[in-house]
Amino acid sequence: MPANSAFGFRSSFGLRPSGFGSSPPRPHRRAGASKSPPLFDCSAWGSRLQYQAMKPKGIVYLVGAGPGDAGLLTLRAAELLARADVVIHDALVNPEVLTLAPKSAELIAAGQPAPGTGLAASELKELLLARARAGRSIVRLIGGDPYFFGSGSEEAELLADARVPFEVVPGVSSLVAAPNFAGVPLTHREFASQLTLLAGHPDPAQTAAGIDWRHVATSPGTKVVVLGTERIGPLAEQLVGHGLAADTPVAIVSGGATGRQRSIEGTLANIAGLAADAGIGSPAVAVIGNVVKLRSKLNWFERRPLYGQRIVVTRAREQAGQLSRRLRELGAEVLEVPTIKLEPPTRRQDLVDALLALNSYDWLVFTSPNGVSKFFEYFFKQFHDMRDLGGARIAAVGPATANKLKELHLQVDLMPDEALALEIAEAFSEFESIENLKICLLRAEVANRELPEALEALGAIVDDIACYQTVPETEDPTGAAASVLERGADWVAFTSASTVENFHARFDLPALQNKFPQLKTITIGPETSKALAALGLKPALEARQHSLDGLIAALLAAPTAELQPA
Repeated sequence: MPANSAFGFRSSFGLRPSGFGSSPPRPHRRAGASKSPPLFDCSAWGSRLQYQAMKPKGIVYLVGAGPGDAGLLTLRAAELLARADVVIHDALVNPEVLTLAPKSAELIAAGQPAPGTGLAASELKELLLARARAGRSIVRLIGGDPYFFGSGSEEAELLADARVPFEVVPGVSSLVAAPNFAGVPLTHREFASQLTLLAGHPDPAQTAAGIDWRHVATSPGTKVVVLGTERIGPLAEQLVGHGLAADTPVAIVSGGATGRQRSIEGTLANIAGLAADAGIGSPAVAVIGNVVKLRSKLNWFERRPLYGQRIVVTRAREQAGQLSRRLRELGAEVLEVPTIKLEPPTRRQDLVDALLALNSYDWLVFTSPNGVSKFFEYFFKQFHDMRDLGGARIAAVGPATANKLKELHLQVDLMPDEALALEIAEAFSEFESIENLKICLLRAEVANRELPEALEALGAIVDDIACYQTVPETEDPTGAAASVLERGADWVAFTSASTVENFHARFDLPALQNKFPQLKTITIGPETSKALAALGLKPALEARQHSLDGLIAALLAAPTAELQPA
């Protein structure tokens, strides 16, 4: 190969491959020729030149946070939250939405439900401008839609006047979502082809608020009003007084599009009394018109099997999503109160030694999806090829653990359905003799000794290897823990002994049940129930199949009396 070629490429036409070998010869200059002066001589400026990084330009995103259900947030809103420097949010924005922001983001509440608290309007304006001028990316989360009876239009004007860049991201308004979730369409070919949307004034008689109540009362079609429930009576009186029939159907929806949703139906003549008797909370959405007649037929959300149930999920934060999502889809109000978080094991060297000796094992036994996730997290730090796992057979305790392994395209050779030590040992003995076989048991640092002892009783050589440890979770970024202490719940779902122990350490479970007698517990299986028994408690329900599917099935099969909300 020619000396001046690089990586096998031949130098053609006398050209040398760029970046390799010696530098190409410089152009020839005749002897005695004077050197051409540079066009610019910056040498004299060298000591005076100073370089400054360009100051980043801030931007404000006025983002509709939707009606309450985090699943109704737009993709654009989620994208902006994920890279926000600052999030300034309305007090009634679902706290779960805030978890989409980076942990480094500054979270600021723009106001509180109680009057006279939170940021004043002037303080909010100053804050928006200050953070933007500091070059920050700001997400201003506004309940519902920014321009739909929200503060977005005024804040957009402020930013435009100050020449601060901004973008408006529409959201789903509660005026649309709440009636939808309560089974009330806003328009219908048979009942209404005109729609009037109103923001109820604290005193409907004050026409200075910009509402012509006589015009509203005499206009055909559906009328939708967002207001405090204490103003329902005066509103009905105004409409009837200005000509709307007293027997006009009315639906009131509170907490629309969330697990807290409640709705009632009546007429302008009696709706105020019905709302007071039912304890409908504020703010609420009132739908007035004949479309309300369809509610009994179209009320899909409130017919879901777990509607009205307030359920606490205690799994680690990164694992809670699957269970929480399924419970919400069944109509429950879900409070994510993680009691544990996963951290590296105390004796990491044991795990390192096991990884280096994988070829010596006959069986790898995983007892939970956590064990699978954490083991392979460390495995792929050490190895880059799944074949380095060796020839060991794989056992998984329960279908959830098996599914986690199948996600990695690993064949599960043995899957005991029961998470009990004797059941697992019996499954091994039925599969093959494990006498003198070497078994690597991969699980949590603190775990029951019954399983390795049962396997050793069958003659196996067992290495009990901790892939992770569970430690108490004490943070409460969504305010769910505070809500449990304030209002209780219908159910607390426990998925491991450690969730029981850490929930009790944080809340004092017997005391919590004394304070809220309706609060019941459900466990994923007998090992978890043992942790409750240690506190002198018995679960109201225990899943027959020791998995999330089994836990949900147990809730759905509970007697009707058990599922009556408090």
